[in-house]
Amino acid sequence: MAEQILLLEDDKTIMQGLLYALTSEGYQVVAADCCAAARELLDGRQFDLLLLDVMLPDGSGYDICRAARKKSDVPVVFLTASDDELSVVMGLDMGGDDYITKPFRLRELLSRIRSVLRRTQRAQDEQEVLRFGRLCIYPRRAAVQVGAQEVALTAVEYRLLLTFAAHPGQVLTRNQLLEGIWDIDGDFVGDNTLTVYIKRLREKLAEAGDAARITTLRGLGYRMEER
Repeated sequence: MAEQILLLEDDKTIMQGLLYALTSEGYQVVAADCCAAARELLDGRQFDLLLLDVMLPDGSGYDICRAARKKSDVPVVFLTASDDELSVVMGLDMGGDDYITKPFRLRELLSRIRSVLRRTQRAQDEQEVLRFGRLCIYPRRAAVQVGAQEVALTAVEYRLLLTFAAHPGQVLTRNQLLEGIWDIDGDFVGDNTLTVYIKRLREKLAEAGDAARITTLRGLGYRMEER
């Protein structure tokens, strides 16, 4: 899904130029030309980034940043006509992630936005990571790593690993595992193929340096070790 950006800018020419540039890059942009409109938009929906002009007819982008920070850690980039050090420090101290001084180059602004969104995504990933020794699972982006090495899993293998991760150290029967990896698109996953998926998952984890993560308990089922 495309990132949602709230653009607060009262200069119509700048607003139209930014709307065109940002939507061309694949972002979904909602624009406001005053603080009142921006507050109303913030109350009604969530955004992935706020792009805020500092000087507005009815207030300041700093005011919108303060209001947003009471509800979330959404990243904020300020657009300012002043490169005065005090203004810059004020914006960053109240929770802004970056700023750019007008007039600016669109390529530079787009680069700043991408950089802030990447930093935010990494921070969110680190907060939500599931760790089992050297094995790390990042649910937000459906990624799996062993140490620094990424492990490429199929959709079914990934769901199988998530099923194990939801019950670390517990013995899971074949029926419990089948329920966890049932394909919602309608592709049947049977008892025989479950053995193949477990074998492939074990092999991929072992190749990445995490052998013996999933063990077999004969007559009972399987268990993912927590170590």
